[in-house]
Amino acid sequence: MRILIVDDETNIRSLMVRYMKVEGIDGVGAENAYSAQRILREDTFDGMLVDLKMPGMDGQQLVKWVRDEGFRMPIIMMSAHGEISDAVTALKNGVQDYIVKPFDPAEVIIKLKNLVEAQHFRTLQEMEERLPQGRAFIGESVEIRKVKDMIGRIAQTNSSVLVTGESGTGKEVVARTIHEQSPVSSGPFVAINIGGVPENLLESELFGYEKGAFTGAVGRKSGMFELANGGTLFLDEIGDMPYPLQVKILRVLQERSITRLGGTEPMPINARIVCATNKDLEEMVREGKFREDLFFRLNVVRIHIPPLRERKEDIPLLAAWIIKKLNINMGRHFSGLTPEAMEKLKNYDFYGNIRELENILERAAIFSDGDLITADNIELRGDVLRHDARKTPEVNLGTEGMSLKDVEKQVIEKSLRRWEGNRTKAANELGITRRTLITKIEEYNLDI
Repeated sequence: MRILIVDDETNIRSLMVRYMKVEGIDGVGAENAYSAQRILREDTFDGMLVDLKMPGMDGQQLVKWVRDEGFRMPIIMMSAHGEISDAVTALKNGVQDYIVKPFDPAEVIIKLKNLVEAQHFRTLQEMEERLPQGRAFIGESVEIRKVKDMIGRIAQTNSSVLVTGESGTGKEVVARTIHEQSPVSSGPFVAINIGGVPENLLESELFGYEKGAFTGAVGRKSGMFELANGGTLFLDEIGDMPYPLQVKILRVLQERSITRLGGTEPMPINARIVCATNKDLEEMVREGKFREDLFFRLNVVRIHIPPLRERKEDIPLLAAWIIKKLNINMGRHFSGLTPEAMEKLKNYDFYGNIRELENILERAAIFSDGDLITADNIELRGDVLRHDARKTPEVNLGTEGMSLKDVEKQVIEKSLRRWEGNRTKAANELGITRRTLITKIEEYNLDI
């Protein structure tokens, strides 16, 4: 559990960080609201403890900004004054509790734990309600919403589709979703992994064969193209297609017909073709390993699925969906993950993507004795790395009627507050040298 403590009093921040550490909570201090905004843009927190009276932006304004930005973590506001009107305003702005200084740190920590747990379970229940039935392409990040929009647009057409993405991102799920939303959804969905079939058998698997076509062909066999008639054929790992066979695939796509091995009569093919690969086909074309004409024939519409480490906001929803499946398959009744377990997953870069997340949660479920999967149940492999994209903070100065010097002073002051007076970091953010910043501080008589 991670809590952000925002207070301009150093002793309060230090006290709460120490108490939280004893309770196994990661407390992070911010000495003003501007610093808190910067920290919130860079990291995630389960809850906040915010002082009411602070220089510059006060606690009420910070809470309003937090809610306007879409952060949903519970917030406790603290104040040395205890005015009823302040408490009412804070609750209206989205604060869950209001305490008066001096307070008992242990009591505050209990309040925070209860609020975070309650918020966590509300989130899990909301996700459970949003989960689709059966197999589906799950996610609500901006990237995945774009993918879903593309699926909806192309499903009604008969164009060839190329799905790209790393292993485990859900390329087959995308292909199935396209099929299920298409006019041929009542037809078969036939899938073949090109890399999983021995090269000497691949042609017969795709095109079928007549009796006597080769030694061991004791009868006629329909190939994948034929079996997919009236539906969708999914060619997974198309980048593993042997070069000599690529020209035959191209001819099928151009003529929409096949001929079984050992046969003479061409048969019309009426199947939607969806291909997928985790390889860079453009690079393979440049290296002469993949036919350029086949690439252009397949790449009519491309859907790229971003890796899970680039859309970590989808992890809670994916985890809820996986746990729902595990409950069915294992006969268990998990209600979800603890906040610490979820944080552990969010801090991990899933280079095996969704497939790795499924494996991790399945193992955790096996070794979990309770109704909740805890951080101790989760075993992660590989290095834990964070690659959080840092957003450039927006500054709304309200500059109308202000001189250029006033604007400069305000920008410098806010940058210094964001970085808690650290001259070097503020200078880097402003794009000036540390010496220039110090000169400006003296010029504007800034006491930060």
